[in-house]
Amino acid sequence: MFATPAYAQAAGAAAAGPEALLMQFLPLVALVILFYFLMIRPQQRRMKQHQAMLAALKRGDTVTLSSGVRGKIVRVEDAEVGLEIATGVTVKVVKSMIANVDAKGAPAPANDSKA
Repeated sequence: MFATPAYAQAAGAAAAGPEALLMQFLPLVALVILFYFLMIRPQQRRMKQHQAMLAALKRGDTVTLSSGVRGKIVRVEDAEVGLEIATGVTVKVVKSMIANVDAKGAPAPANDSKA
């Protein structure tokens, strides 16, 4: 019924201005920080580990490519490696496509027919 005077509304808005603005942006800042620790930081760590793995490649390592092809490294260059995928079949592969370096002396799978 009664309208509040304009000077009363202005006084209330002026008193709560900076605090209200801070309280509006605080959840947004918290989400950005949470996103950094849950998404960006672990991805950077994985990228550093992958770069270290690629830098440590050497001749004779058995690797798995991101496509699932497995082979043995026969030549290491700056950006590429020579990969022997079958006896006498060597292909050039970009280093960044190497997903995994298998440990030497890894046990054979249980269904392997070699005895």
